Amino acid sequence: MVTPDMVKDYITAGLQCDHIEVEGDGQHFYATIVSPEFRGLMLVKQQQKVYAVLGDRMKAEIHALSMKTYTPEKWAEMRG
Repeated sequence: MVTPDMVKDYITAGLQCDHIEVEGDGQHFYATIVSPEFRGLMLVKQQQKVYAVLGDRMKAEIHALSMKTYTPEKWAEMRG
């Protein structure tokens, strides 16, 4: 069974992350991802970048992934 730590490792292997949190039950996962690679990208493009990193795992291992994506600047602004 896929664990949240495994999903985190999959994402960080292909995407530079300043901060990442992943929670889930083995099939459904929720991630908060902060990456400088998101700069200049619309939200949908940020999420597509994450899905591209996960590749075929989204079809076979991970049944559902909800995510919030942020640039480091937006994350800092939100955190106050």
